[in-house]
Amino acid sequence: MAIKFQYNKTSLQTLNKSLKMRNMALPIIKNKESALRLEVKRTKGAHTASLELEKEQQAVLDKYKKLWSQFNFNLVKVEETKLSNRKIAGVRIPILEEVIFKTPETFWFNQWVWVSEAVLDLRKLTRLQIETRVLQLQLNTLEHERKRTTQKVNLYEKVQIPEIESGIKKIKRFLEDEENLSKAAQKMVKSRNAAA
Repeated sequence: MAIKFQYNKTSLQTLNKSLKMRNMALPIIKNKESALRLEVKRTKGAHTASLELEKEQQAVLDKYKKLWSQFNFNLVKVEETKLSNRKIAGVRIPILEEVIFKTPETFWFNQWVWVSEAVLDLRKLTRLQIETRVLQLQLNTLEHERKRTTQKVNLYEKVQIPEIESGIKKIKRFLEDEENLSKAAQKMVKSRNAAA
């Protein structure tokens, strides 16, 4: 992506403004990148921990393996999942606030003793699964934004700023050469006029 410029003072001013803007924006973008990198690392840890808790809860539910044929799965239904948004380094990510389960219309005295405990364990597993999905969504969003920010930093550092600086040097050299030629021409005209 080569920058386009003309060899005049207006173009020189435009390039200087552009360079100044990019040099001012670069530290901010780098800070955003490092903040996103830290947040991605933190979210990966939380996601891994959530997966581990989910596996542990699945192991807890294995004690009901032989009893699932008698279990009414309508006792555990998610009614609503409440999410909120939080901004991290300018990136909006979803946060799990609450999982609301539908209250079953059942007479608990007619149920087996283990059913109420199984309902609580299944609700815990369901909440962990939803939390894991939300964390995965956070991770995907943050990772995507971190990659975009890294690309922008690299674009500024390795492409745009060096090209703009090179363009400024070329314009300055051209203007200096033009000025020197003009002065030399004036001296030649003066010396001709003095000789005549």
